[in-house]
Amino acid sequence: MTADTPSPKLVAPPRLIERGQRENAQTHRARVFWLTGPSGAGKSTLAHRVEQTLFTRGIRNVTVLDGDRIRGGLCSDLGFSAEARHENIRRVAHVARMFLEQGIICLCAFISPYADDRANAARIVGPDDFFEIYISCPQSVCEERDCKGFYRLAREGVIKNYTGVSAPYEEPVNPHLIIRTNGESVEGCAERLHGFIVNAVSL
Repeated sequence: MTADTPSPKLVAPPRLIERGQRENAQTHRARVFWLTGPSGAGKSTLAHRVEQTLFTRGIRNVTVLDGDRIRGGLCSDLGFSAEARHENIRRVAHVARMFLEQGIICLCAFISPYADDRANAARIVGPDDFFEIYISCPQSVCEERDCKGFYRLAREGVIKNYTGVSAPYEEPVNPHLIIRTNGESVEGCAERLHGFIVNAVSL
């Protein structure tokens, strides 16, 4: 039995309010937008900026899942080996799916460096509801933005298995959207992402 195989003892009660009813009531669809990219590329910054814009413009059922918050709670027991990263993304995908089923737009901001893990997240969420968004930025620029000093510590060997230094980042091959944060303002990048999301959630 794999981690994604439910126990035969578990029986989920039937839903009395279906996702479609929630979407019709709020006049927009629920979707999962998965922002992937190296540390420092701007994933969380854009996710939170767009969440605020959506909310102020009338799309209220929206939330952000980001790496630091998840690592500080739900996944605080996990390290940064390939296996631990796989489990981190698996858990996040299931949480995102629960939000989806409640009619909520979910912006997920995670490095998620392995293509197989992102593909597994798409399977868990459902490919029709999963949008992979590549937040692209050159490694040198990401390191310049590193206010936490993690890249420096990784290069000094203090932090192990750090993406871009001692662990790989596998770029998306065919993402739904690419945003290059080194060549455009935060406002411009956020507006592009906002426009993409609004188009994807329109009924």
